[in-house]
Amino acid sequence: MKSGLRFAKALLAAFVVICAAQPALAQQNRGHVYLLRGLANVFSLGMDDLAAKMNARGIPATVHEYGQWQQLADAAAAESRASGNAPIVIVGHSLGADAAVEMAERLTALGAPPKLVVTFDPVGVTQVGRSLGYFVNYYQSTNGYGKRLTAGPGFRGNIVNRNLDAIGSIDHFNIEKAPRLHEEVISQVRSITNKPKPKPKPAAPAAPAAPASDPSAPGTQAAAKPGAPG
Repeated sequence: MKSGLRFAKALLAAFVVICAAQPALAQQNRGHVYLLRGLANVFSLGMDDLAAKMNARGIPATVHEYGQWQQLADAAAAESRASGNAPIVIVGHSLGADAAVEMAERLTALGAPPKLVVTFDPVGVTQVGRSLGYFVNYYQSTNGYGKRLTAGPGFRGNIVNRNLDAIGSIDHFNIEKAPRLHEEVISQVRSITNKPKPKPKPAAPAAPAAPASDPSAPGTQAAAKPGAPG
């Protein structure tokens, strides 16, 4: 009786540990969104607003100054590997958009390419080089700053350019603050970070063993040994 009670307690404890580990595992595999501000770290506060919206929806997101992109790439690659290759997403505005492209190239070189890169009005870096990933570029060609993104040598991803010239209420200094664009970006991020991992395929059933031959059974004949008379 006592041994049965101890077994039941051990089983319950193991169940509690497994249940507690599941949220932590889900958190690890949810990925990380890195948002990069532009010039002087004060003209891209829409990045802060977007990060707050993501965190409120359970998407881990942090905001950084664009000049930190190299250190961020190294840290992001290490974090992704430690979390079972959790997805990396980069979002940037203006000079932060330029840095997002460079960060993506560095991550690819480190063997941890980003899944998604979102740029708002890149101003200097307009060609994506040796990188993987899906790039979405929101820009205006008429505001004196924004540029299209093009694929350079070694690029092995996809680029979607979204021209917003027709939206008169948007300019270079508020493009990253537009609520509608925020919702689009969050939807894109969730489609990546919420993607369930594929279930392992079940093992193929073992083939049934062939019945052993019984020389004494009717209708059977034992195989002759090599060298034995037939």
